[in-house]
Amino acid sequence: MLKLFKLLSNKRLFILLFTLVLFIVVMGFSLGTRKALSWPENFLRDTTGFVQNVFYKPAGYVAGLFEDIGNLHDLAKENESLKITVAQYTRDKATYNFIQADNERLQKLLKFTQAQKEKYDYEYHIAQVVSLTTEPSNSSLVIDLGSKDGVKTNMSVISVEGLVGVISEVSNFTSTVKLMTMMDSNDPNSQPAIAATAIGKENSTFGMIQSYNQETKRLQMDKIPPGDPIAVGDTIVSSGIGGLYPRGLTIGTVDSVAVGEFGLTSTAIIKPKAEFEDWKQLIVVYTEERTE
Repeated sequence: MLKLFKLLSNKRLFILLFTLVLFIVVMGFSLGTRKALSWPENFLRDTTGFVQNVFYKPAGYVAGLFEDIGNLHDLAKENESLKITVAQYTRDKATYNFIQADNERLQKLLKFTQAQKEKYDYEYHIAQVVSLTTEPSNSSLVIDLGSKDGVKTNMSVISVEGLVGVISEVSNFTSTVKLMTMMDSNDPNSQPAIAATAIGKENSTFGMIQSYNQETKRLQMDKIPPGDPIAVGDTIVSSGIGGLYPRGLTIGTVDSVAVGEFGLTSTAIIKPKAEFEDWKQLIVVYTEERTE
């Protein structure tokens, strides 16, 4: 029995020593400089690579799928954001264009009224056009200024280009403007005649504008005295005589001059400065005597 125990002990010792020697040999192979791997190492590496490849590719596909879904979601959100940005830009650009157009128009009106104020002491109020009627028998428009704003009948209404008409009716918040296109010397209800003169000839030119030709779209200036120096190309303005129309309001330019009936007076055909269409804003002229 004792011999058997010693034999087993020696066998265990032998196995331990053999294992230790094998370990040292393997370590020697591993740590030594080699140009190629041993066949066990090759086998282990190939086996590990194959197993990793089997599991890694499907996992990569799944991960890539989720990543693509995430990217699509991000692209969708980015696309929505871009659409909103484009819409905002379009709106802002349109708003900017409106503001720029309004600013240019208002600057033009401001320069005009300031220049006029330096020459004549009038008060100007800008009015928005509410509606426009262009019927031959009733050419008029409505503005958003009324009696609450101090507007009264027969006040002159102008555009930047020239005289447009006069206030014919006034309510609390709006007023009706009778256009110069309604002027008719044979109609007592038409716009009152305008005492006029020519710029640069204020002391020598005089006439009365009292009719408008619907076909030629021209005003007619009558009662021009003999020897009057009025000529083609002259700029015609209101003279202020009679007190109804303020002095110096631009009316138009002379197209032609002809001797009138019986040869006692002359008649001038005037092309209006105002276009009588597509108005958005006009100016009501407040004279000192009308605002009291």
